Amino acid sequence: MNPVHALQPQADPAPDDEATLPCPHALIAGTLALMTTWADPAPGSALDVAGLRSLLARKVVSNLFFLAEHPALSPAMRQVMTQARERWQGLTHAVPAGGAALAAGGAFWH
Repeated sequence: MNPVHALQPQADPAPDDEATLPCPHALIAGTLALMTTWADPAPGSALDVAGLRSLLARKVVSNLFFLAEHPALSPAMRQVMTQARERWQGLTHAVPAGGAALAAGGAFWH
């Protein structure tokens, strides 16, 4: 690529080139992977468990927002995503050290 061309401003994309929504199946799969990691954080993470869970919960909430608005999903499925998002919003705050069991619903799972 010509370096001078790369520095020149690009024209706005035509309406036909607008960004498309991600496939809802991929977004659901990614969200489930985030939820799985939230439930069982990988050992050796650079973040403490509470901090990691807070970040993961925020991303889950974001994904659920987009799923709740996704036109490819049925109204019933969008409603489920909205309700799930409301539940996950409470998990976006970091849990104090020693409170990981409370973040997981108040119960220890063995």
